[in-house]
Order: sequence, then C-alpha cells, then structure tokens
Amino acid sequence: MRTIVVMNQKGGVGKTTTSVNLSAGLANAGRRVCLVDLDPQAHASLHVGIEAHGKTPTIYDVFADSKTMTEARQLVASNLWCIPSSIDLAAAEMELADVPGRELILKAAINELRQNEPYDYVVMDCPPSLGVLTVNALAAAEEVFIPLQPHFLALHGLSKLFETTALVNRRLNRQLRVSGVVLCMYETGTRLAADIAEDLAEFLEHADPHAPWAGARIFRSKIRRNIKLAEAPSHGKPIFQYAPKCHGSEDYGALIEEVMDSETSQTIAPARAA
Repeated sequence: MRTIVVMNQKGGVGKTTTSVNLSAGLANAGRRVCLVDLDPQAHASLHVGIEAHGKTPTIYDVFADSKTMTEARQLVASNLWCIPSSIDLAAAEMELADVPGRELILKAAINELRQNEPYDYVVMDCPPSLGVLTVNALAAAEEVFIPLQPHFLALHGLSKLFETTALVNRRLNRQLRVSGVVLCMYETGTRLAADIAEDLAEFLEHADPHAPWAGARIFRSKIRRNIKLAEAPSHGKPIFQYAPKCHGSEDYGALIEEVMDSETSQTIAPARAA
C-alpha cells in the first residue's frame, strides 16, 4: 500500500485538485484508493460529492478516537473511498495540544487500516499549513507529492516545506521522502514557467543525498491552466467524470500513468525539467 501526502503550505496551488483527481484516476485504473481529507475546509470531500453534516463520520472522529478509518470511510465511486472532513477538524489542533503522541494518531489509524483493508493507495489531502494535521500526515506516509505553481514566490516557499519534511523524517518517520513535484496551473506559453522548472530541477539535482527530497523528480506531466478543473468541484465530480475530454483530464491522466509506472520502481528517477 502506497501512502501519499499531497501538501503545500501555500494555498491555491492545485493541492486539492491534485489529491482528488489523482485518487479518482488511480481508482479508474483499477487501484483501490482511499482519499483522506485532512483540511477543515473539506474541499476534497465536496469535490467527490460528500457534504458532512450532523452525525456523518469524518476524519475528526478518527482523531477523537470515536471511529476507525474503516467506519468513517464512504464509497464515492468504483474502487474509490473517501474519509471526509468537516469544520470540526479546525478544533483538533487545540484539542490535541496536550495529548501524548498527538503527532502519531493518524499513523496508528492507517496501520490499522492497512491490516484490515487491501488498499493500493491512501492519498492524504493536507490543509495549507504546517500544523499538527499536516505533521500527522507526514508521520503516517511514505511519500510526499508537492503541487507547485511555477511562480517565484511559490518556489521560494519550498524551503520551509522541505525543512518540515526533514524534521519529521528525523524525529517521527525515517521512511518519509519527497518523491515528486507536480507543476500545476502551468502556462505553456510563458518563459517564467520554464525558468522556474529549470531552477527547481537544478536545486533538486544538487540536494543533500541524505535529505528526504534527494532523488525527487519533477513529474513530466504538467497540469495546464484549465477552466474545467475549476468548475468540476462545484459539480461534486473529479475531472474524469465532469469533462473527460478536456486538457485537465488529459494532463491528470498522464500524471497517473507516471505514478503507476513507479509502482514497482526501487529508485526514484533524478529530477529534471522535461
């Protein structure tokens, strides 16, 4: 079972769009996938058609130890389950402040899920912050995918994100590694996007070999700006259902092929701007 965190502390870079469409595309390809929404805004849940209310079990209940992940999941499509979020999750940071081992709650829950359910992928959509929810995801996962808009300020924020992965790697999860960067909202006609991709590739190529991002790659599949990707969440559908012939569907389909190609790989290809 591959456990993947999709994270970036900067909002609006395509994080939830990537989490949802990666999960949906893998499910369409026959993989059993569990999408975990860790953002109190619950955008990933809404994107797959779930609006938690009342007594709907959510990931908050998992953190509160009142539900298991199996009890909180919902089947949203063939091979695709979602553990939804709700605004209640916003209180988790404060409620967990004095709880011993609070950074490892999700790891224990996922280990239990691993024993009971034959999932191929668990994909975690993180909030745009580096708080206790994101740290829980990093402590529970093996891989990090970073959606990145190819702008200078977005690239500048990577240093803090890498620092966080290094800290979690040292203290909580020696298996954690940054396996890839997904370039989102990519504008093919601009020199800036190409320059940022080249700068990022050069940085990754010269990374400390002991850092968790050593060997990370820039995925060849770039997610171009596409209005259909912005429209799909309001219809509660992944892009493959909402507009299967648009550029967004084509781009995420290519990304999913890359991810599946690496299923049996023992090493990660070096970074390069393709």
